[in-house]
Amino acid sequence: MRLSDATVEQLLEKNNKVTSEQLENLKSIQKQNNRPLQDLAVKENIVTEKQLTEFYSKFANIPFVEINPKEIDKDTMMILPEKISRQYSAVVFKDDGKSKHLAMEDPDDMQAVDFIQKQIGADFVMYIATKENILQVLENFRDGVADEIADVVAIQEEVDTKEEVSEEDIAENSPIAKTVNLILEYAIRSNASDIHIEPREEFVQVRYRIDGVLNEANKLPRNIIAALVSRIKILSNLKIDERRVPQDGRFKVTVAGKKYALRVSTLPIAEGEKVVMRILDESNRALTLEELGYWGWSLEKFNSAIAQPYGMVLVTGPTGSGKSTSLYSALTIRNKPDVNISTVEDPIEYKLQGANQTQVNPTAGMTFIAGLRALLRQDPNIIMVGEIRDAETANLGVQAALTGHLVFSTLHTNNAATCLPRLLDMGIEPFLIASTVRAVVGQRLVRRLCKTCKEDYAPSKVDLDAITHMFNIKSASDMQRIHELDKKAAEQGIGSEISEKLSSTPSTITRLYRAHPEGCDECNHSGYKGRMGIYEVLDNSVPIQKLIVENATSNSIQDLAVKEGMMTMQIDGFIKALRGQTSIEEILRVTRE
Repeated sequence: MRLSDATVEQLLEKNNKVTSEQLENLKSIQKQNNRPLQDLAVKENIVTEKQLTEFYSKFANIPFVEINPKEIDKDTMMILPEKISRQYSAVVFKDDGKSKHLAMEDPDDMQAVDFIQKQIGADFVMYIATKENILQVLENFRDGVADEIADVVAIQEEVDTKEEVSEEDIAENSPIAKTVNLILEYAIRSNASDIHIEPREEFVQVRYRIDGVLNEANKLPRNIIAALVSRIKILSNLKIDERRVPQDGRFKVTVAGKKYALRVSTLPIAEGEKVVMRILDESNRALTLEELGYWGWSLEKFNSAIAQPYGMVLVTGPTGSGKSTSLYSALTIRNKPDVNISTVEDPIEYKLQGANQTQVNPTAGMTFIAGLRALLRQDPNIIMVGEIRDAETANLGVQAALTGHLVFSTLHTNNAATCLPRLLDMGIEPFLIASTVRAVVGQRLVRRLCKTCKEDYAPSKVDLDAITHMFNIKSASDMQRIHELDKKAAEQGIGSEISEKLSSTPSTITRLYRAHPEGCDECNHSGYKGRMGIYEVLDNSVPIQKLIVENATSNSIQDLAVKEGMMTMQIDGFIKALRGQTSIEEILRVTRE
């Protein structure tokens, strides 16, 4: 829906979305960039597209609707042919026998309304919906991935297995190009984070990583692997005739109105070339720390550390544990016009408006060390180094923290406490670690229980015995602390969908939650939908600084941090399990040592 600048201004003022100062600022940006006020208002986070659509629906007296794609019958949608639905961003979502209910992105387009009326008749009720919502609904026109891919690759079945790939095989409208498009589309629709295309002896295996777990999506004919990989290489601007060495590339696609960047990696294996594609949603805003799952002690100490004018904040965990996401959220909090943020990353996963982001390029001599040295001459307030991989990078980071910069970075260690001895191992002096590190975050990602089908149950004596052993609950005071944390989590809205019901008493656990064994349509029958973080934030207090200077072990540091109030990742996960957000099995899957 395209609104005039005057209408947007009127809607923002009428709904108290802008002050006169903000509006003048918007108009000034508009003059400089020559862009519609509607686009700028959304980009500057003054209003969302959905809110603007709702405001306009009241202004124009056209009811607003948000359609759940899963509740629409395909026969009802077919009343308006797919081609017309896509052309005019319109969909029939209900037919009650008396009239048809039509949702449009732009009900003011009278030419479109007249044309649609000829198609479906005059008896219809008009609604307004966001473009994104309509595009999500239009995906219902699609059949299952297996059927669609089977249709397009059937043409390839009779082709002989060959290393050479002709131009026709990988042209824009070829079956192979359509197969690649379908693989990408269905991965995005499944909320996958990675796509694996792997040649096997007799077939090509396609797997999606959904919520951290690999699932087989399809098996394709073995003889299309060369053309399939070549098509992906063309999209990623890689060398299609180089099959002996790994290659890395990147390309972008738009699915259902959203832009996605795909990071591509190819690797020669025994059966051919394997391709892995990481999917990055470029339209995603950085989540707040609360949305990521921070609360209580962890939220308080992390907020305190990132508000410091200088020092070092480190995030630790294995690959794929959400470290970069935590750092981007922290940078977003500090991202103000009077703060110069500079980053050196490998790769740049998300674009941060207003920050100066540099991509590592070792072949051109642009390493983390070279990038960090250059950043220090760029008058930064905050520096983010994607990863500390060696002693020289660690030393430069510490020197930057000592000279008045706030440095964010990541390290690969098992938990927060082992990060400090790791820096010692890299040759950093203990007194420097003690004086520069502000906080260390340890984190993992766990799957969320599906809100629709999760089950609660009363734990048996065997369950309780196992829990006390697994989570090191040794005494009545330990159980009392768990109960107090359960209560505090409820007060802070953790697991708000189960209201304020507590799952513990001062003496025992009364209720737990688990995934439904068969799941439901909402979670694709897995019992889990989405992921969240579990965290431990080690605050570098004066007593801990003393332990660091004394070269204490990571166990001693962790024990003292826990006495001071730190929640370990396991305890944070356990409280979230009590609040119905995840399951005990899931916590143990990612934290068991």
